[in-house]
Amino acid sequence: MRYFRVKKDRASGYTGDIDATHRWKLPGVIDCPACQATWGDNSRAYPSVDLTPIETLADFEEARAEPIEEYERLSELVRPFLPPGIRLQPGAAFGPLVGKAQGRFGSFTVHSPWWPLVQRDALDRLKNEGLQDLKGCPTQLRFRQRASPEFFELELLPVGHAHPDCLPPDRKPPCPRCGRFGLRLPDELLLDAATLPVHLNLFRLEDFSVLICTERFVEACQRLELDGVTFHPLQAR
Repeated sequence: MRYFRVKKDRASGYTGDIDATHRWKLPGVIDCPACQATWGDNSRAYPSVDLTPIETLADFEEARAEPIEEYERLSELVRPFLPPGIRLQPGAAFGPLVGKAQGRFGSFTVHSPWWPLVQRDALDRLKNEGLQDLKGCPTQLRFRQRASPEFFELELLPVGHAHPDCLPPDRKPPCPRCGRFGLRLPDELLLDAATLPVHLNLFRLEDFSVLICTERFVEACQRLELDGVTFHPLQAR
């Protein structure tokens, strides 16, 4: 199986612009006592997760940083609502993408640049091609124009790893308390084939906020003439 990195097609000529964020989010961490880092990463979003049963919902509405004890307390409130096997991290986002949009869009667009959106018709056609693993979640985008597209956000689970050969040999393991990895994306990303999922055609890596798809996904998009994103081949070993 061949794999590709998915990116927004910035040369497409589409004028679409989105100003939106997810309804709920975990705070970042201030001065983790294990690694001393202050950080948060909102690249991981789970738009299918509904937090409305949580009584203290206001705690998840503002992006901010908190001491790690507060982050851990809020994480435990969220955990029962997550898909199986998900590891939380500071700044993770939940619920629908809410905000404003305008302009012309392709079949796909990638927002911020980690959240892939697909128009309803394109999603339906991809599923008819056999890509039933694609999970589209409704967005709450308000468009200024009358003829506006209906976008769904694709929920991508973090699975798979970069191969050790493309990472620094003296790298440290993730922080045991807050989970911070602390490495920049390699210039030449190499995938660890043994860790890649066999049941998903579109996913994001566990190590880095990179969107990955299979050759099957690329071929389906090309057959259906879907646009808005580009595909860049990656090596796996």
